[in-house]
Amino acid sequence: MSSPLDDLLHRIAALERELDAERTRLADRWRYRIEHGRVRFEHEVRDAHRRLRLSIGRYLRESQIPNLLTAPVIYSMLVPVALLDLWVSVYQAVCFRVYGIARVKRSAYIVIDRHHLSYLNGIEKLNCMYCSYANGVFAFVREVGGRTEQYWCPIRHAKRVHGPHTHYRDFVDYGDAEAYHRRLAGLRKALTAEPSARDR
Repeated sequence: MSSPLDDLLHRIAALERELDAERTRLADRWRYRIEHGRVRFEHEVRDAHRRLRLSIGRYLRESQIPNLLTAPVIYSMLVPVALLDLWVSVYQAVCFRVYGIARVKRSAYIVIDRHHLSYLNGIEKLNCMYCSYANGVFAFVREVGGRTEQYWCPIRHAKRVHGPHTHYRDFVDYGDAEAYHRRLAGLRKALTAEPSARDR
């Protein structure tokens, strides 16, 4: 029997599916399609975008000084983010094979496509690629962590968790010892299944 919390988490999943449908409607509205992993705008839309692009000189002149001065600090995070990406990739390659957990498809989380937007100049494209990579790594790491947590400790917290990973909705209630022992094997087995549509 599902609890009210289970019902809420299933409603969240339904809303996520609605978001996917809205994304499809937006592609029609802004007149682009995705072919073989590449975004394609209609010709006249692409031309209109190019006319709106700021030159790099103008972009730098109009930038706020604090933004320019902090850019090196932001970009210095590239090294630890890349190391995290590498280490978590090695971690799942080794540990997930041992535990029998389906591996996370990294490319489903690290999506770099904003550089195709013709209204962005070179600096803006570089910034977007960096943000896409860094936040994609964090999402990838979160999914690897979520699967690991489901394998080792699939118990909800007593305290509120802000923005829990998607596996959290299937965890057992805090304090429900019987459900933990009864469901642990099944929750582990669920991790061996084919990845979700999101990971394909």
